[in-house]
Amino acid sequence: MAHENFDDALRRLLVHEGGYTNHPSDPGGPTNFGITIADVRRYLKADASAADVRALRLEDAKGIYRACYWDALRCDGLPAGVDYAVFDYGVNSGIGRSARVLQKLLGVAEDGKVGEVTLAAVRAADPGALIRSLCDERLQFLKRLKTWPVFGAGWGRRVAEVRTAALAMAEASASQSESSASLPRPVPAGGTARRAIAALLGAWRHWLRRKTSAPVKSLP
Repeated sequence: MAHENFDDALRRLLVHEGGYTNHPSDPGGPTNFGITIADVRRYLKADASAADVRALRLEDAKGIYRACYWDALRCDGLPAGVDYAVFDYGVNSGIGRSARVLQKLLGVAEDGKVGEVTLAAVRAADPGALIRSLCDERLQFLKRLKTWPVFGAGWGRRVAEVRTAALAMAEASASQSESSASLPRPVPAGGTARRAIAALLGAWRHWLRRKTSAPVKSLP
């Protein structure tokens, strides 16, 4: 549930998005680093051409992903693993759909905007179960698209890999939390001295009990 997950999530996402493409069956048109020409026109250059998309710098793509996808979906407020699954879904199918599916699974109002109510519901949910349900719904949605026969193999592989990685992130975060909870609490100032005095008093009381309860030896 921290911003440092963004770099790891983006690294994983770029493995799937790759570089420049302009597939005739892809409604997104010219795309680079997963950023479509529509996004380039919306966020960088209003009259951008396919050549501008091809020339897109990775740093510019990273800025768009951070502000317009990660931050827009409030991923810094989501548990580890859930943040990546929601982010990747948003990039692949739109932030509105990703947010609404998350809200549907949580049983809150499906307004397509991740706000405080959604974040509170996420914190009360099981991250692993939420990741599985989110990926299940995502795959079913993709299978209903008319372009599934063209892109289905890659989409299915992507969803499977996102599921596996997101669950591993959630498990690692849970293990870290358990380890932190099991650590001894810090001793307040002066605590060491107080413990030493208490130990000495305990030893003295133990000696005194043994001394007073010892049997009296009979005289010869």
